[in-house]
Amino acid sequence: MGRADARRAQRRAAKSGGIRRLFTWRKLLGTAFGVILLGMGAFAVLYMVVDVPEGNARAKLQANVYKYSDGSLLARTGEVNREIVSLAEVPKQVQDTFVAAENKSFYDDHGIDFKGTTRGLINTLSGKGKQGGSTITQQYVKNYYLEQDQTVTRKLKELVISLKVDQKRSKKEILAGYINTSYYGRGAYGIQAAAQAYYGVDAKDLNVSQGAYLAALLQAPSQYDWAVAGPRGKALVKERWAYTLNNMVEEDWLDPAERQKLKFPVPRDPKPLNGTAGQKGYIVEMARQAVLKQLDISGEQFDLGGWTITVNIDKKKQQQLEKSVETKLIDKLDTKKRKLDQDIQAGAVSLDPKSGAVLALYGGRGQNEHWVSNAARRDYQPASTFKPVILAAALDEKSKTQDGEQITASTRYDGTSKRPVVGGDRYFAPENEDDHDYGEITVQTAMNQSVNSVFAQMGVDVGMSRVMETAGKLGMDVDGLDAVPAQTLGSMGASPLEMAGIYATLDNHGKKVTPQIVKSAVHQGDEPLKLPDAIGDQVISRQAADSVTSVLTGVVDDGTARGSVRNAEGLLKQDIAGKTGTSDDNKSAWFTGYTPDLVTSVGLFGEAAFDRTGDDGKKIKKNAQVTLQGAGGGGRVNGGGFPAEIWADYMGHSLGKASKFVLDTDMGAAVSPPPPSHSASPSTSASDDSTPSGEPSDDTPTSEPPPSSEAPPSSPPPSPSDDPTSEPPPGPSTEPGPDPSTSIGLPDISGDKRPDNSAER
Repeated sequence: MGRADARRAQRRAAKSGGIRRLFTWRKLLGTAFGVILLGMGAFAVLYMVVDVPEGNARAKLQANVYKYSDGSLLARTGEVNREIVSLAEVPKQVQDTFVAAENKSFYDDHGIDFKGTTRGLINTLSGKGKQGGSTITQQYVKNYYLEQDQTVTRKLKELVISLKVDQKRSKKEILAGYINTSYYGRGAYGIQAAAQAYYGVDAKDLNVSQGAYLAALLQAPSQYDWAVAGPRGKALVKERWAYTLNNMVEEDWLDPAERQKLKFPVPRDPKPLNGTAGQKGYIVEMARQAVLKQLDISGEQFDLGGWTITVNIDKKKQQQLEKSVETKLIDKLDTKKRKLDQDIQAGAVSLDPKSGAVLALYGGRGQNEHWVSNAARRDYQPASTFKPVILAAALDEKSKTQDGEQITASTRYDGTSKRPVVGGDRYFAPENEDDHDYGEITVQTAMNQSVNSVFAQMGVDVGMSRVMETAGKLGMDVDGLDAVPAQTLGSMGASPLEMAGIYATLDNHGKKVTPQIVKSAVHQGDEPLKLPDAIGDQVISRQAADSVTSVLTGVVDDGTARGSVRNAEGLLKQDIAGKTGTSDDNKSAWFTGYTPDLVTSVGLFGEAAFDRTGDDGKKIKKNAQVTLQGAGGGGRVNGGGFPAEIWADYMGHSLGKASKFVLDTDMGAAVSPPPPSHSASPSTSASDDSTPSGEPSDDTPTSEPPPSSEAPPSSPPPSPSDDPTSEPPPGPSTEPGPDPSTSIGLPDISGDKRPDNSAER
């Protein structure tokens, strides 16, 4: 080794020795000991300074008050959602389920879990939120003495107060306080309210299996509520239920043989809170969700009360909508004689297109019978009520046919059933309802008669990505939906609330309308909540929106809704635009329509009311989607039947003086002349402006379209209500029309097709 190397080695040794001298184990131990002493000293000071406070007001539920738009009382919630019970009123094994689920060492610890609390402090400091373990004592202290904020100060206070409470209170008192102050979901605070909410019994009558479910709920009340949980939530709550019972076996609180016999206790469907029976429950829940969407708080915090919420619901219109559903649907069903009548569910929303205010809604037969609101559910297909969206996209984009002609109401398309779509990137050949061939017809006639083959071709002509983009701009939730030709048949899911908003945007001349249930919301002592604007930007051109409105008047005046709507009481002089729809296998039926002043969407949904075996031998589970076929003692339930009849009765009694549309359109008055005698390619255009009224209509089942060279008759053909025995005129199709004796109301020629070519209307 050279001299230079030796000197470098000496310097390294000296430096290393200096570091070792600086960080000797004695110094490190001394530093750690000093930090511990400092922490202990600080904790001692904190222990002396922080006292056990009085129970906070948050531990006592207040009411939330809901009012109609005129200020009159709609409902109060929260007043009877808690009832304190003594621990003696709770079976011992049920008590043990909470200890087994949350804190097995409860009976032996000193009220705190230092390891879990340290983890919670670290999570709070790192921004991970409320993660980490807490004892039952700590959770009780948080519920009863402290606020729910996630701060280091609150966690340190929780630690100190828990130690003191454990010294001053017995374990029984702490456990009783814990199970009486905890939130279980469904607006239930405390075990007594939870026992009633989930099992319809008092706390004293709970069994150990039910107790284990309630104990499991406390980890995530909303996610673990069986009535609303998804597959993942149900799996997780079952796992936690089993974990709780297994812990009881380990602690010798439950006999292993008894444990093996226990089955998961599926809770009953939710029941409405006090004051929210009937439609009130649906209104309250929709308003509650709308307010929560604007707040950075949990449902648990909101349900503590103190809110005054005024909704946009008009009391008179609400009463009329309920009456219309009752008289036009419910009164015609016989649930005792025909069990299938139990499957029919109605949903409806009515709103002001100028303000977006939801003026009335129908969510079902009441939350005590049907928890899910049919007004807001999005799991059923809107079917042919989607067709106006396709036309809106075509007009707004100034789209052209395969032959290069700009699409208008008078553009001619081939309405042959099962005709393959031209120009698409995949094979698609939808069937018209009853496999009816219309030949060459205008877009106006295709909308009047809801011809699938025409709108499937139009969707490809426009471009399905543009169609779906337009749907999103109009108000449909298209997130995750594929831009494929099958969507032209309304095969996605949508709610009456959603469809009402889309049609309101058309009614509002293309300016976005977002339905709004809440008029105002204020929490006690705070400023009123700022609500989003219901009226937004111009999302499609006024001329495109107004032209769609013009076309949709033809559906009412000379199409699938004529018999139920056009001549209804109170609507004779009223301008009306609308569209019927009947979905795949008749699982849903719709009518969504509007006047210049009011938009209403009515949907009927087939939902199994009970478990049973279908005609094909397959098991049908409760709440599964089923056909409406046969409900009411008839055949197919179409959009032009019950839905249009409910709509017409409600609108006829809710509108005042007749009003007229003021439209910016050059597409005529929703009629076009008869087609020329020559044949045409799948999509050609012509400048016609009248529609042959002899073509088949949803409400004229005995009428067939005349030959293409035939001039329109001087008056529309009679509907079944006018002349049920009338003979159909000759037409190009030899297919017989639907039998009026097996149809509900008036049949709906809005036949849509899914990719498997099963008809939709």
